[in-house]
Amino acid sequence: MEYKPKFLLIEDNLIDQLVTTELLKKVLDIKDVAITNNGKEGMQWITNHLNLGQSLIILLDIQMPIMDGFEFLDEYDKLNDEFKKEVQIYVLSSTLDPEEINKIERNNYVKDLLCKPFPIEEFKKRICLDT
Repeated sequence: MEYKPKFLLIEDNLIDQLVTTELLKKVLDIKDVAITNNGKEGMQWITNHLNLGQSLIILLDIQMPIMDGFEFLDEYDKLNDEFKKEVQIYVLSSTLDPEEINKIERNNYVKDLLCKPFPIEEFKKRICLDT
């Protein structure tokens, strides 16, 4: 059976949104990528599309207005544990702040930290879409 997760990009920069979605489409043949502009919109998207048994990969920026990536992770912690089993979160950030990097790496929900610009080949090696 082919593994086809949904993708949610939580990113406030329009150029990063465009580049990331185009790379996902061209390199990984991902047709459907949901885009939200901050953590609050991302959480609303999850609430509206919460579907147990549906795999979801989240690409999360950290520095965003309204609700940043860390605040999103705090809200995510409150979600249903069964739902969270089907979710992989990758932080996609350009931060060089050692404290932020440490905080990202210590978070139980973050599978990995990827540096911008989106390293699609590196990401491709980390996920498997054909399990």
